[in-house]
Amino acid sequence: MALVLVLLPSCSKYDQLVSDYQGTEEAWANVQAQLQRRYDLIPNLVETVKASAAHEQETLAAVISARSKATSIQLSAEDLSDPEKMKQLQAAEGELNSALSRLMMVQESYPDLKANAAFKDLQVQLEGTENRILRSREEYNKAVRQYNTTLMQVKGSAVNKLTGKPFEPRVYFEAGAAAQGEPPKVEF
Repeated sequence: MALVLVLLPSCSKYDQLVSDYQGTEEAWANVQAQLQRRYDLIPNLVETVKASAAHEQETLAAVISARSKATSIQLSAEDLSDPEKMKQLQAAEGELNSALSRLMMVQESYPDLKANAAFKDLQVQLEGTENRILRSREEYNKAVRQYNTTLMQVKGSAVNKLTGKPFEPRVYFEAGAAAQGEPPKVEF
């Protein structure tokens, strides 16, 4: 009976060590999930922003080019009877009209051009992702602190020794590029 009274508190300490150990496992899995989010999300966001910016660039470049062609054709009163000159003018005006129509269609679909907003959204996503990773690292370190504290306390240490030392102290997450490799580079 005395042995049961002595071992019973040890069982609860063992259970606490198991629980704290699992807490560190969960916290580390959360860090990995946030890192995976970074590696999955950021390259896709960058490509989306690049595509948006390229589409707007192409539309505006087409308008500028067509306008330049249309204004470069100068017709005099005598040229109005030249079918070839009139064709050139009509073709240039048609290009300008087409480019302006595309621009108007973009403008109607997107009241303001979206590349600037997309860049701002990318910045928000980058900041949010990095904040989530930071929070996950902090939660991991908190779980490690709790687990290591329980393990190093007298009862935790005694239970660990009595059970053959199945519990090892965990290492804190420390900042540094070598810890998880280099983060993705955002390039345009």
